Amino acid sequence: MKKINVTIVRAIAFIAVLAVFVGFVKKDDDPVIDKIVSRLADWLDSNQPEKIYLQTDKPFYAAGDDIWFKAYVTVGSDHKLSALSKVINVELIDQHDSVTKWIKLPMVNGTAWGDIALSDTLHEGSYRIRAYTNWMRNAGPDYYFDKVITIANAPADPVFTKTNYTYATVKNQQQVTATISYANIDGKPYAAKPVNYKVQFNGKVSTRGKGVTDDKGNIVIDFIKPVSAQADKGNIITDIKLTEQNTITKTVTISATSGSVDVQFFPESGSLVNGVPSKVAFKAVGPDGLGQDIKGVVVDNENNKVSAFATRHLGMGEFLIVPKAGKTYKALIINPDGSQSTVALPAAVNSGYVLNIHESDSTSVMIKVIASSDLETSGQVYLLAQSGGQTCFVGKNPPGKASFLVNLPKSKFPSGIVQFTLFTNTGEPINERVVFIKNVADLLDLKISPAKTVSAPREKVKIDLDVQNIASKSVIGSFSASVINESKLKADESAETTILSHILLTSDLRGYIEQPNYYFRNNDDTTRANLDILMLTQGYRRFEWKPLLADKIPAPTYEAGKSINVSGNVKTLTGKPVANAKITLFSTAATGQVMLDTVADQRGDFTFKNLFLKDSTRFVIKAYNATGGKNVTIKMNNGEDREVKNQYLSAINFNTNDESFAAYLKANKNLYDEEIKYGLGNHNIALKEVTIKEHKKPVLAHSSNRNGPGNADQVVTSQDLEKRGCQSLDDCLNGMLTGVMFRDGKPYSTRGGGPMLIVLDGIPQDNALEKNFLGTIPVQDVASIEVLRNGGYTSIYGARGGNGVIIITTKRGDEYAPKTSEPGMLIYTAKGYYRAREFYSPQYDDPKTNQPTADLRTTIFWKPNIITDKNGHASFEYYNAGTPGTYRVVIEGIGADGSLGYKTFNYKVQ
Repeated sequence: MKKINVTIVRAIAFIAVLAVFVGFVKKDDDPVIDKIVSRLADWLDSNQPEKIYLQTDKPFYAAGDDIWFKAYVTVGSDHKLSALSKVINVELIDQHDSVTKWIKLPMVNGTAWGDIALSDTLHEGSYRIRAYTNWMRNAGPDYYFDKVITIANAPADPVFTKTNYTYATVKNQQQVTATISYANIDGKPYAAKPVNYKVQFNGKVSTRGKGVTDDKGNIVIDFIKPVSAQADKGNIITDIKLTEQNTITKTVTISATSGSVDVQFFPESGSLVNGVPSKVAFKAVGPDGLGQDIKGVVVDNENNKVSAFATRHLGMGEFLIVPKAGKTYKALIINPDGSQSTVALPAAVNSGYVLNIHESDSTSVMIKVIASSDLETSGQVYLLAQSGGQTCFVGKNPPGKASFLVNLPKSKFPSGIVQFTLFTNTGEPINERVVFIKNVADLLDLKISPAKTVSAPREKVKIDLDVQNIASKSVIGSFSASVINESKLKADESAETTILSHILLTSDLRGYIEQPNYYFRNNDDTTRANLDILMLTQGYRRFEWKPLLADKIPAPTYEAGKSINVSGNVKTLTGKPVANAKITLFSTAATGQVMLDTVADQRGDFTFKNLFLKDSTRFVIKAYNATGGKNVTIKMNNGEDREVKNQYLSAINFNTNDESFAAYLKANKNLYDEEIKYGLGNHNIALKEVTIKEHKKPVLAHSSNRNGPGNADQVVTSQDLEKRGCQSLDDCLNGMLTGVMFRDGKPYSTRGGGPMLIVLDGIPQDNALEKNFLGTIPVQDVASIEVLRNGGYTSIYGARGGNGVIIITTKRGDEYAPKTSEPGMLIYTAKGYYRAREFYSPQYDDPKTNQPTADLRTTIFWKPNIITDKNGHASFEYYNAGTPGTYRVVIEGIGADGSLGYKTFNYKVQ
């Protein structure tokens, strides 16, 4: 090691005396520089990169919860809120890569907010919440917002599992031993319980067996991965018998069938060059996709020790080496379990450059371009730095010297990932290196000031927010705030995804980034050094230089979404495109009649553009050929062709058995029991099993009536509504419902009391009575209405249902199908904008809403639409929950100039 260090110090000392010629971007007569900068500017003009970030109300969830979120969409390297796109897509994706929920939201000034209601029948597992614009589809799913969230189901599932794996090779086959631990919500093991299990890969069962849990609730399952299995991922499906009448099925994901650690080595700037000192980074990843601690030595082909290495942070590390001609190198690795492995280092080349970048301090970066001896006087080389397609710096070597050094202030670069590329005198890219720049001028100072640092349960709280930039000037911006009870919902701040970690870091990197917020909690030497190792080991590629310089970058395929489009294709009955077909779109909704016409192109494709539609708006679409004939077929584009699977996140399994999550599950179970008691929340009641003697489609197939479908004082079907022939739902129901009268569009029971509770598709509409809510629901979208007035029916809805309940169930896709088939006509339900709900926050100073329930909420408050005034100030108020603890306030947002802000604040409730 000492010899290597001496050699490197001498090399650096030699470089330091070289003359330097560099300059920040300015007009240059050099044709090579001009071409590179111009082509990059052309790419930026036609491919403005958008980024999207979602702040969610809390880090993990349980079935029956609501996910509250705000979306921020930025464009360009200065991260200003985007005016390019006007529509965003948000998806909830399960562990089988199936989209369980997809909503569209309109954006205003680069922001939107919404919610996803999680049914209490949802299966536990690792889900993904993903967001993107139509424009972002040009860059591909690697650059979407894609975050893993854990969703558990404590009320419906009394069994919790934890699985550990060990691996061995038996008769040249990979044997996996899975030890599954079963426990209840309090951590008490299920001992002496019979378990039946099966192991399956790609849907095919490879192993079956049974056993009994030991005194610690464990059962051990051995299996061999089938040779025919194409992927490591499979499932272990177990049935544990708790009692004679109660057997619980648990599915455990097999994320890997080998305990091997994958180790990769990354020479700085791409290649090792003989005789030139080089930094080599490495990354060790386990089968779970997470970093592993390793150590080892590098030896040459004569087994001489060249360097020692060990991981420094999350499986990553680095070492120095000066490769020599005629030598090859390999790493002798000691894995976490003590086993050893060998990995060959990339072969060194005899001629080339090394692009070395080092942070001199927190304010500057030092760039060294080192050439092999044969290239030292070979001619001109150029160094260019870009961020998000924006050229930030251009430099070139001094005459006659291919090696040079420059120290650059970080203040000249935007915050985020900056790519440095070295070009030859003909403009060919030969070396690349990415670095992370944290420019404090791009970060906002958020000051959170509560009226009191200690408050009481159910006490009113006021929070003042003051926002300034680095120059202490007030900032106008858009922000969102979440307040949670951290005593029940402990967050790992390093592992969180924040607006800083995503917009500045992970949105430009491929692959899973472990503990992304770690790199933003501190700005010390250690954190900056670990962040630089991440830059050396993680893939970055917004574009390829060679096709860009050759002007072969394809034009964007997807337009920036400005509104909702309805599109499809017209063909003959034999399947040939109908050129110039005439298409009519017709809809009768509560908001008025719509009729539009268009003409298909030569391929029979047509689009109705610039529509503003509510979700599930139903249309009648008719098509004719050029002579008016109706013997044609219509096929609609039913949503975007979406690639759902994420190769990086699919291997990540998040443990739901740690202490912080167990505390949350207990709190969630208590909240669930309390809401069921008083008829609150979005919950379904499991009915007793019945024997179906005749398979007939039920009249109320999708009813969420807690008493059971149709168990009501009155049922109104879609056929009943059609006979009324009215445009507005409240007009239809007025005089149609027995014992119900309407005042200002609000339903009241004739038995007296306040307005009746409205439940739409299983979700109580807490704010529906503040406006004519019923008038906003299209009549043709309603499948059924159930009226509950009798105490025997309303009691299951608790205090909120005391004045009566109106249950509205909307139609699903199959219920829109036309009764008769007619050529050239189609009834189509379009994917429109989701109508976001408003977060319900109790008002304890209002006796009408001060219910006797125990307030056990974990999300105390959520406010997505905070706008600071010209003084950089905003404030909001809410009430604490009924439980003491440490409450955590999280505020994130973006200033009008693109500056980013993130701040947390804790206070006591006791």
